[in-house]
Amino acid sequence: MANVSMYVHAITLDAESNSPILILKEVEGNRTLPIWIGLLEATAIATEMEKIQFARPMTHDLLVNLLNVMGIEIPKIEVSDIKDGTYYALITLKQGDHITSIDARPSDAVAIALRAKAQIFVNDSVLKKTQSPRQDVIMETDFPEEKDKWTKILEELDPKTFKYKM
Repeated sequence: MANVSMYVHAITLDAESNSPILILKEVEGNRTLPIWIGLLEATAIATEMEKIQFARPMTHDLLVNLLNVMGIEIPKIEVSDIKDGTYYALITLKQGDHITSIDARPSDAVAIALRAKAQIFVNDSVLKKTQSPRQDVIMETDFPEEKDKWTKILEELDPKTFKYKM
């Protein structure tokens, strides 16, 4: 299956639940993929996006530092699957000629990718499984009125206005 190159477009809040939403956007296109994530993971992503430095390394920083010391690169992460409304991700690790992938939550994988300057991909099968009737807006819901609501929200999304604030 093909992978689609994406980037972190924004962290926003679901107005109804106040849950953070990670918005990935296609590098060469208009498709987006919203993923509801936890507050701690949103904070980890937002601090890296804003280049906020702490006196001591936070968990994702520590992991990337450990891998660097061991000579392990993180060339990419991939949102690889969605099952029963749960997204799955893989973090690719490279040490010399040896390449392996490890399972991760997408929010952790993205937080690590940002710190490691790794590419972010979404498997095309995930995009197809979550595709709304509109080809340029990706959303998963069983309720048509919800798709329309989120299509409108995503079309009007301005990251400067809705960006998650710490």
